Amino acid sequence: MFPEDYRFMARALTLARRGLYSTDPNPRVGCVLVKEGSVVGEGWHQRAGEAHAEVNALNAAGERARGATAYVTLEPCCHHGRTPPCTDALLKAGIVRLVAAMSDPNPQVAGKGLAILRDAGVVVECDLLETEARALNPGFIQRMTTGRPWVRVKLAMSLDGRTALASGESQWLTGAAARQDVQRLRARASAILAGIGTVLADDPSLNVRLPEATRQPLRVILDSGLRTPPTARTLRLPGSVLIFTAVADPTAHELLRAAGAEIVILPRAKQGLELLAVMAELARRECNEVHVECGATLAGALLQAGLVDELVIYMAPLLLGDKARGLFQLPGLTKMQERWELEILEMRAVGRDWRVRLKPMRENT
Repeated sequence: MFPEDYRFMARALTLARRGLYSTDPNPRVGCVLVKEGSVVGEGWHQRAGEAHAEVNALNAAGERARGATAYVTLEPCCHHGRTPPCTDALLKAGIVRLVAAMSDPNPQVAGKGLAILRDAGVVVECDLLETEARALNPGFIQRMTTGRPWVRVKLAMSLDGRTALASGESQWLTGAAARQDVQRLRARASAILAGIGTVLADDPSLNVRLPEATRQPLRVILDSGLRTPPTARTLRLPGSVLIFTAVADPTAHELLRAAGAEIVILPRAKQGLELLAVMAELARRECNEVHVECGATLAGALLQAGLVDELVIYMAPLLLGDKARGLFQLPGLTKMQERWELEILEMRAVGRDWRVRLKPMRENT
């Protein structure tokens, strides 16, 4: 690697981030073409079904791509998916060197794209700024490697760790800046998921309300007893709503289908639904990132099932008192060794509130 390689790959990563809200279910990818030290073309993947980052960069470069180095944040594809293979386009354009931030976890590619280019005489290097590249696509990587989406649970709490008054009233714990920040988290997700308790208590929209959003994520409700009212606000909005339930009642199904929902029957668990089956079905539907907004019961169940990859907690400078509701419904602990361990990834102020990003350790110590 050369010192300038880092600069050009950093630019490719910046381009890839432009697709944060729009590429789903494809990964966010950026590409920069450089010849004799100058950028001759650049591009990013904008929407699934449209040209990939490499093709957009090649189109921008035209004949100047011949003899160039391509910096790409993900290994070029080598199979026919929604679009033709990028390896073919790069070879036809005459690039002589390719630097990739990481290999593609998709089993259809997984090193094959790099091998095709290398065998054709292109100088190939990989794993430059890999950590930054992986952070762009946690859901795509996880879905391709484990068969389940990346699950991000968003919660809001007072300074004394409470999410709502005992009555259930919670609007609004956090300020306008934090609520806008949540919209950006929703916008990058493949699906926005809530439990039936949240639907009945808050009647949420579960949609994205950002001017820059070009797509609405799938809206998902976990409703083991099929109590979702056909008049729920989220059913009256454009876009797809998926309800997971354990109830096989054709009449109840028909009422919700008439309101615009799709119904999927799954097995019951001790409490609610089999969450592993929920995530498997969402992965089958090409969901990369699942954004969860829920109460203590579902948050605790997801944590105990080992399905929480990231916690985003907004902490408001308020006190609600010890009668108010907590964050997680978890079994009572008798020893400190049974506590749940979390790793703090980031803390930052968002308006008058604080946002804390955490990664749960997979097992409580």
